Amino acid sequence: MRIELLYRPAFSLGIIHLDGGEEVRVEAASMVSMSQGVTLETAATGGFLKSFSRAVLGGESFFQNTYQAPPGGGRVGVAPALTGDLIVVDMQDEMLMVQSGSYLASAMSITTDTKWSGAKTFFASEGLIMLRASGTGPLLLSSYGAIHEMNLAAGETITIDTGHLVAFTEGIGFRVRKIGGIKSTLFSGEGLVVDLTGPGRVLGQTRSTDQFLSWLIPKLPHDTSSGSSGGFTVKL
Repeated sequence: MRIELLYRPAFSLGIIHLDGGEEVRVEAASMVSMSQGVTLETAATGGFLKSFSRAVLGGESFFQNTYQAPPGGGRVGVAPALTGDLIVVDMQDEMLMVQSGSYLASAMSITTDTKWSGAKTFFASEGLIMLRASGTGPLLLSSYGAIHEMNLAAGETITIDTGHLVAFTEGIGFRVRKIGGIKSTLFSGEGLVVDLTGPGRVLGQTRSTDQFLSWLIPKLPHDTSSGSSGGFTVKL
């Protein structure tokens, strides 16, 4: 398997080149194109309970798609829902903690789940949910905005807004906390952060979907003609 990245960093597209009979697992609704002869199978990966856990706790799709190349090989084009970058992580019998929504595709030898020792800390932190990706092979991750990579030395700590976290390597120490008091949260727009302590690799993203929605929603036109409250219409 070879993954080619095009149009980085704003409108990235991943082209997955498969050998004959080779398979790749792709997050639902992420396929852009596929070459002739490539077949698709949709299933609850890992069974019902594991898929339910990944979907409800991890924010990923319940179903995942498996594409298989014909004997002569094939290609599958994939892209995330939002504008941003892609990165290929070459996993070598290791584990990577991935922010929900950043998983895009992987080799069949890579597994993803929500059952890891630090899960409770993240689950309790108002929506900050991480998946554990493990195994050997290519893992394709997406970001909103460009990907910013940081390599922490032993004992080095960085604080990152949870909305800008994409992934970090196993073994990095972490602590999720609120920043400031209610006044700073209301007026600065900051909320939850995570302190990450090396050694290890951290992948961040330069934009946050939460910040985008905070900017967008107040600008949406509201329909007040019917006298109803709480609803709105968008005029195109």
